[in-house]
Amino acid sequence: MAQQSIQMREQKIYTPVDYLVIGHLTQDLTLSGSVTGGTVAYAALTAAAMNLRVGVLTAFPGTALPPELPHIQAVVQPVTRATTFENRTTPDGRVQIIHHMAAEIQPDRIPPAWRGTPIVHLGPVAHEIPASMLDAFPNARIGITPQGWLRQWDQQGRVTSGDWAQAGSILPKAAAVVISVEDVNRDEDLIAHYRSQTPLLVVTEGDRGARIYQGEKMVRYLPPVISEVDATGAGDIFAAIFFCHYFQTGNLDSAARLATLAAAHSIARPGLKGPPQPAEMQTYLAEINEEA
Repeated sequence: MAQQSIQMREQKIYTPVDYLVIGHLTQDLTLSGSVTGGTVAYAALTAAAMNLRVGVLTAFPGTALPPELPHIQAVVQPVTRATTFENRTTPDGRVQIIHHMAAEIQPDRIPPAWRGTPIVHLGPVAHEIPASMLDAFPNARIGITPQGWLRQWDQQGRVTSGDWAQAGSILPKAAAVVISVEDVNRDEDLIAHYRSQTPLLVVTEGDRGARIYQGEKMVRYLPPVISEVDATGAGDIFAAIFFCHYFQTGNLDSAARLATLAAAHSIARPGLKGPPQPAEMQTYLAEINEEA
């Protein structure tokens, strides 16, 4: 069966993409049942709304993306079970549990047509991307959302912030990095340490917007006030827009304003309905251009 899957993958014809996002699709356990999640889901839908040719490299049961991600090219490394998370509300706040972790994603799964992809987004959720993945794209602008490298969990699956041992070798290779203050447990010393290792660091802070560090310069971007329905994926939406717009245009200010605006509006819808539609992206672009 494994050999048959490999042969099917080799026979499939892949065409070049503008933006490739790598990481596990997840199954997230909620009160209403299991839903598809993960950085790759939110980021791929967002980049598609920006009219980019999108590719996904992931590990997930089956050989195709779930129906929530239509019309997106994908290499799906088949596994028996998806990486599975559950968020529990307790008197002490939210507790995240990882019930299962799928297999590590292998660089040799990348089809030749994708080796020259100009924008590559590494979005690990549970240490599933090896550091060697960065060397597979020598000519790409690489954006990283390292959330999954900043996690650890105990034998019961309880997730907490952890030490990112490979940060020193990975961060210098990234063109831009987006983290949230929750990813680093609001540790400003750690944020300063990461700033020193990468040319462009973005720190998102929920309804306080984002701060962008480039060298010694810091600029803060504030979002509009939006009634929150579900903030899941807002950081991934921000990152995808920021990477795509900045790497394509070189305009850091407009990339930050566009990402902040779209991510803020995303929280008004639940789950994978949060990523913008193409018409919405055009509206957001027009809005930031009027402000310029």
